[in-house]
Amino acid sequence: ETQAATLALADRLARESGVTAPLVNIGGGFGIPYFPGDVPIELEAIGAALGGELVKYELDAAIELGRFLVGEAGVYLARVVDRKESQGETFLVVDGGLNHHLAATGNFGTVVKRNYPVAVAHRMQDAAEETVTVVGPLCTPLDRLADKVALPRADVGDVIAIFASGAYGASASPSAFLGHPQARELLVNMDGTSGAQAQ
Repeated sequence: ETQAATLALADRLARESGVTAPLVNIGGGFGIPYFPGDVPIELEAIGAALGGELVKYELDAAIELGRFLVGEAGVYLARVVDRKESQGETFLVVDGGLNHHLAATGNFGTVVKRNYPVAVAHRMQDAAEETVTVVGPLCTPLDRLADKVALPRADVGDVIAIFASGAYGASASPSAFLGHPQARELLVNMDGTSGAQAQ
């Protein structure tokens, strides 16, 4: 509906002004299933509906599909640097947080904070043993990567994996926050070899 309304508006503006935009960007918003209960979008149905709208107007349109294309392809990895107990709650402190992955902390346009899929990387098949909150190293209460998640026990040195991290990761995060190290980004090919690395 939103894309159809955008096309209709662009058409009306072109008719009223006598100037046709060379390209109408109808935006993104094509999400991925981040959370339990989320279902993948029906791309074919959207394409059919949008195709019907495009034939009505003489406009060239573009769609931003970044998150839809790469969101599920990325995994954010952070190493546990401390375990803390406070007021009956267990916290796993990891070596990166909102400075590496702002979206996972719920501070990137999210109204209600929900946890991305998270696991102890080397114990993904193990049963959950405890409920923990995974926090980053920054001096702000906003630096919470996962709230009260059931995981196998993780100790200092273990790696926490946050899935669905292929979009809005390091490039959309305040990487210079208080001088903490930047995230490393690594491209891994289908055969397991590393294709490129950025710091």
